[in-house]
Amino acid sequence: MNPIDLVLVEDDPMVMEVNEGFIKRIGGFRICGKAKTGKRALEIIQELRPRLVILDIYLPDFNGIQILREVRRQGIPTDIILITAAQDVATVQAGLRFGVVDYIIKPFKFERINTALNNYRTYSEQFRNRGEMNQEDLDRLIKILPSQENPSNRIREELPKGLREITLQQVYNFLKESRVGLSAEGVAEGVGLARVTARRYLEYLEKNERVILETQYGSVGRPINKYKIVL
Repeated sequence: MNPIDLVLVEDDPMVMEVNEGFIKRIGGFRICGKAKTGKRALEIIQELRPRLVILDIYLPDFNGIQILREVRRQGIPTDIILITAAQDVATVQAGLRFGVVDYIIKPFKFERINTALNNYRTYSEQFRNRGEMNQEDLDRLIKILPSQENPSNRIREELPKGLREITLQQVYNFLKESRVGLSAEGVAEGVGLARVTARRYLEYLEKNERVILETQYGSVGRPINKYKIVL
């Protein structure tokens, strides 16, 4: 199978180098273009029309959402993954409304972008050699996208004071990617939260039946509580 052409947009040279290393490590993708500014990013996207763009939001000239909007306005058939430090709900919603296939919040680990690109590859392969799709095909395809597993799509009640929707999503996604039960300490370290804060989000997800709590007993010491995604 031919590699998927990808354009990488990031203004920080060190972050660009790290992301490039991650992508090469994953395999199956070919970086056909790189840009450090929004203007150059648009030029490359218009010229190459890559299958996928990994786009930072904070660029020296344009906001990444502006680039995303312009790509959609021009009807360029390119999928976009946003990678950014922006966590405010308005920015997240803007990205989702303009059809990003994933939204990764900095700082992130290799496992997160690995999951995003593998999901995208699976998603993209579903369209190969197909003339049409039935409902079952579409349902299976939609479930591949991470946004479908966003806990905010399923938990409708107002969050308790002190909890943030975007952090709830980070905690949920981290658990989902781990595929095994994790302690509050493990989640706190992986997401970058205080242990007590991580526990509050985990308890909220458990209350809403999005995670289950498993207590593991060892031969010595106190039992360990681990949280696991409800499948």
